[in-house]
Amino acid sequence: MNEQIEKIRKNIEPLRQEIMNHKVYSVINDLDDLRIFMKYHVYAVWDFMSLLKALQNNLTCTSIPWFPKGSADTRFLINEIVVGEESDVDLFGNRKSHFELYLDAMHQCDANTVPIQKFIEALKHTGNFNEAYQSSETPSEAKDFVNFTFKIIESNKDYLQSAIFTFGREDLIPGMFISIINDIHKKFPDSISIFKYYLERHIEVDGDHHSHLALQMTSNLCGTNDAFWHEVELASIESLKKRKALWDGVYNEISLKKAV
Repeated sequence: MNEQIEKIRKNIEPLRQEIMNHKVYSVINDLDDLRIFMKYHVYAVWDFMSLLKALQNNLTCTSIPWFPKGSADTRFLINEIVVGEESDVDLFGNRKSHFELYLDAMHQCDANTVPIQKFIEALKHTGNFNEAYQSSETPSEAKDFVNFTFKIIESNKDYLQSAIFTFGREDLIPGMFISIINDIHKKFPDSISIFKYYLERHIEVDGDHHSHLALQMTSNLCGTNDAFWHEVELASIESLKKRKALWDGVYNEISLKKAV
């Protein structure tokens, strides 16, 4: 593996461990707790799709007339990831994006989808993020998370987009969380079977196949440019800090509910 990638992996590992061992997992004990978790997490699922499409727009020709753009190897990598994320299959073999699959999971367990749906509708009509946040009462930690993602998208630096896609989202579901979901599923199989399937697909597709493609994509885009690699490391660290803050928000809301 590329020396620069190994260096970044080593430097971000402490933050990754903080996220993997976050205290939020210790307070998710039942369906009510999981609903709060999903209310926050769905924003990360949505903006992941936006990050994905930004990469596809930057690395391939998505306009007409068509002309070859960039490296065919890199075009293959991003297109392969897009197919899996934007048109995967659900439990019943129907084609769904991972975001649509997540919404299905939220509906099944009666999680509150009103904020994310209001946010998307407002953004469609106004194009204004602040108005969309306000009208949907988006949690502040989710707002900060999305804002950071779109700051990277709007930088128009494909290597930074690839970096937070690769290092900020890769393999961040700990075994402890899988065990918790499996335990809840045993008690309420008709409430979280879709979410359980979503996690299994995430681990199978995103955590394995797509993570390898994303690493190669980042390596291709940075090449031997030391300045790019330095920016990539800083952006990856910031991305992980935003994820930790998102989990802090979930933990605080669940803890407050339990205290009441």
